[in-house]
Amino acid sequence: MNEATVIPAAVDPILETPRLVLREIGPGDAEFIRELMNEPSFIRNIGDRGLRSSEGARRFIEEKMRPSYAAFGYGLYLVCSRDGGTPLGICGLVRREGLDHPDIGFAFLERFCGRGYAFESAKAVLGRARTVLGLDRILGVTSRTNPGSIRLLEKLGLRFSRTVALPGVGAERMLFQSDLCGPGGPKGGKP
Repeated sequence: MNEATVIPAAVDPILETPRLVLREIGPGDAEFIRELMNEPSFIRNIGDRGLRSSEGARRFIEEKMRPSYAAFGYGLYLVCSRDGGTPLGICGLVRREGLDHPDIGFAFLERFCGRGYAFESAKAVLGRARTVLGLDRILGVTSRTNPGSIRLLEKLGLRFSRTVALPGVGAERMLFQSDLCGPGGPKGGKP
């Protein structure tokens, strides 16, 4: 997949920012999800999902990603460029076993990192969590060896709380949290 590849939108956008469109992930996004989840940084920082084929990615989308939209009203969204629709990464909320509140998650193709897309999309997701979904707390989970993710969570207003051991995750992870209260929620009010 290259920068010129455009994946047609399966559904209407969930969120739009000045540079980005976020929408639900569908079966037509399987090749992008396969590519993203096989990037060295994804495997190193998030984990190896074992998705080596588009068919495996399609099953993963249908069985692991899409059910969250119906069950919780949120999930991970495909992040595309506003001009051209190029898929850049994923960002959204995840409901994890072992946590009492949703976790903000994000991952971008390495060639699109360092351009502010993760912050822009995550900030929009947090705004929707507060204003549309009415959520009162958001968590962030990352490994100690992922300084970029730690910096982004802190920039979004989440603060380190403690380390946690999550079911199905080998090493302990750092847990960050923010209360979505006040007029602007994180980075707009007091987190």
